[in-house]
Amino acid sequence: MSRTSLTRYLIEEQHAGRINADLRQLIAVVGRACTNISIAVSKGALGGVLGDAGTGNVQGEAQKKLDVISNEILLEANAWGGHLAACASEEMDHCQPVPDTYPRGDFLLLFDPLDGSSNIDVNVSVGTIFSVLRSPAGTEQPTDASFLQPGTAQIAAGYCIYGPSTQMVLTTGHGTHSFTLDRETGEFVLTQRGMQIPEDTQEFAINMSNQRHWEAPMQGYVQDLLAGKEGARGKNFNMRWIASMVADVHRILTRGGIFIYPWDKKDPGKAGKLRLMYEANPMGLLVEQAGGAATTGRERILDIQPDQLHQRVPVFLGSRNEVAEATRYHREHDAQA
Repeated sequence: MSRTSLTRYLIEEQHAGRINADLRQLIAVVGRACTNISIAVSKGALGGVLGDAGTGNVQGEAQKKLDVISNEILLEANAWGGHLAACASEEMDHCQPVPDTYPRGDFLLLFDPLDGSSNIDVNVSVGTIFSVLRSPAGTEQPTDASFLQPGTAQIAAGYCIYGPSTQMVLTTGHGTHSFTLDRETGEFVLTQRGMQIPEDTQEFAINMSNQRHWEAPMQGYVQDLLAGKEGARGKNFNMRWIASMVADVHRILTRGGIFIYPWDKKDPGKAGKLRLMYEANPMGLLVEQAGGAATTGRERILDIQPDQLHQRVPVFLGSRNEVAEATRYHREHDAQA
């Protein structure tokens, strides 16, 4: 039986007029970079890559050695191909334009090089998240402002999850598809075309240790989930929490559920925990393309006009009807306030 590799899939998409040659090349390069990250992750303690790097990122968070390694792999892989104008990373203060010594393309690439890296030392699945935008017309050298486009402007998004197998989940705006890395050949192979998230669910993913910091509508929503069949929702719910966004969202794309990281009063100066440009937007596009929904609890994530590169937002994403229900709690509370 013939297999559809990522390369073949991208060529077919190009022939169908859904992507151009430069975007095909960009996604292929990201795929190769993720293969290299997968190798580094899989070596674990044998590769000397575990533990802290002794540095912090722009958000003031301690960086793991693999954060830095993964960031460098993605930057180096994308610098010289001629398809990219600039990169922006969760691990860097500002965007990095392609050096003048290399040809410059029309695309902007954003990435979280190693999402969930706090779990790497305990061998929990982590991943790389990426998003592709067009560089604004007439821009000679992109700046941070060039990246401040709403999620609806994304022309591709995806993630690689490094677990028992390495998988790339990808959308170019025509469905969400999963590719599994064949470690023997080094190629990604299409293993699930047109992923679909069930509209309803009885599973939610949230960090319950923050409950005391949640605002009132969030408290009410989760209280009703925990009340089970005897409560207002009339059904029992299970809770799952891996503390790696890539792993939690991958489960939801595979079998349904709702992932929630709400605003809380623990750090009231921040609008949320997760980054709009590196996490919420790409995951929101993937989920919507799989029939799900993604909101802040009050508005569609992909409609937000960013005002800074490292902007944070609350995130509710997954099964369409459950996201709508969680959003309803917040909107009704606001209307009564």
